[in-house]
Amino acid sequence: MSMRWEAFLAYVQERGEYATPQEAERAARVVLALLGAHLVGEERAELAARLPETYALILLNPLQAAEPLDPDRFVRATAAWIEGATEETAKWDVGAVLSVTADAAGDDLLQRLLLQLPPGYDLLFGHPEGAEAGQGVAHAGPTG
Repeated sequence: MSMRWEAFLAYVQERGEYATPQEAERAARVVLALLGAHLVGEERAELAARLPETYALILLNPLQAAEPLDPDRFVRATAAWIEGATEETAKWDVGAVLSVTADAAGDDLLQRLLLQLPPGYDLLFGHPEGAEAGQGVAHAGPTG
């Protein structure tokens, strides 16, 4: 079942500490459009089904990224699309929107989405341990 538009937007506004719903709406539209360009197949459709219809349509926009953006480039691309944004404010926008998106997706779908994205997106979704189940993702740590 999809999250209601008002609830999704309220969560984004709260997490992003936006002064107005319009600021949260702007961030949600840009971030979900960029995310949608990086996802394909069943997972993309399943995520869209869990989002409010307005955002599902944005996510399902047929434009596809020419190449996958790593997390830093994703943030920079977000900054380029939001008037007056800097990389720092865009990082905040991305975190607010993708953390709410992760909640709407649930853990199983989030894991499958992360498999489609370059390493590091788990941090953008606010689930830093999320990529550990992903294939090809190595976490360096002390061995001892």
